[in-house]
Amino acid sequence: MNHYETVFILNPVLSDIQIKETVKKFEDYLVSKGAEMISKEDWGLKKLAYPIQNKKSGFYHLFEYKLDGQEIAAFELEFRRDDSIMRYLTVKLDKHAAAWAEKRRERVKATKK
Repeated sequence: MNHYETVFILNPVLSDIQIKETVKKFEDYLVSKGAEMISKEDWGLKKLAYPIQNKKSGFYHLFEYKLDGQEIAAFELEFRRDDSIMRYLTVKLDKHAAAWAEKRRERVKATKK
């Protein structure tokens, strides 16, 4: 199983309920394919560097998980099929990036306390 991180941007016109349902849908999809969810982060509404679909902001979310490599293409296909997803990026983490992600998670936990 490989270590992955996926960041995706949701359309800013969605309600809180729609956002939660969409995030839950993708999380459930990963778990159904045998993924081990390591971390989920909601980065909130952020301004985009350039307009996407005539929108200037979007709701950012991050998933960190372990999954077999052959499942990634099908996961990204689900992003392309969903109209509420404006952009997504999946990155395979090497051991150094995974260590950095662990430090980032610890820093986030420390600031929330």
